Amino acid sequence: MPRADLAPVLRSPVGPAAPRLLTLGSRPGPLRLPQDAPHVWLADAAARPASLGALARALLDEAELERAAALHRPSDRRCYLTAHIALRVLLGAHLGLTPDRVRFRREPCPCCGEPHGRPALACASPAGPLHFSLSHSGDLALLAFAATPVGVDVQTTGSAEEADEVTGVLHPKEEAELAACGAAGRPAAFARAWVRKEAYLKGLGTGLARSPSLDYLGTGAGAVSSPPGWRVGDIAVPDGYAAAVAVRRPAPPL
Repeated sequence: MPRADLAPVLRSPVGPAAPRLLTLGSRPGPLRLPQDAPHVWLADAAARPASLGALARALLDEAELERAAALHRPSDRRCYLTAHIALRVLLGAHLGLTPDRVRFRREPCPCCGEPHGRPALACASPAGPLHFSLSHSGDLALLAFAATPVGVDVQTTGSAEEADEVTGVLHPKEEAELAACGAAGRPAAFARAWVRKEAYLKGLGTGLARSPSLDYLGTGAGAVSSPPGWRVGDIAVPDGYAAAVAVRRPAPPL
């Protein structure tokens, strides 16, 4: 069954803080990117459409199907398939292609130059630059599309003990903020910091090859401290999750 708590989260218009819900099996009309914000979408893997397997076989390529089959937990396979079907459906709506015709390539790694960087489109978008990012955790898949490099991340919120186990990986100021949190607030604070960090590093294209300790994004529930040239913001998701999106600001006109 779909998550009943998604509806209140998704009533606002599409924007960096309010994702739009994609139902698998539906096909959104032609999509165009806004100039000042990413498109952010949420797909619910808990909906478990009976057609999920058929959709995957019809839309995904052999490599995607093999990666899904290698996942041992059925819930992980379901969320992976949901995320990648949603990615193809939404990219197809931007490109004017059927989802199965969307092709991908890997960008050069910013750290070593080898072709194992973030995924990108193999063909140019007729409407101009189109960057994308996806993340999935638990029952949720989150996707973002923008005219400039973009990163997105969603994670389930762990326990205080789990947050305490991951120490020394964040910026020193973020570590100090977490140490000042009570046990009740620490899991949410750590999750906020981590998804912001992951979204930003995905946007850069480095992933965790760049140390998460280098950039301060904060742990609080208020405005995010964004690195120069970037805009990082939290995404509204159901309780038990944290999510964020990072998008590079357009270069100023000459």
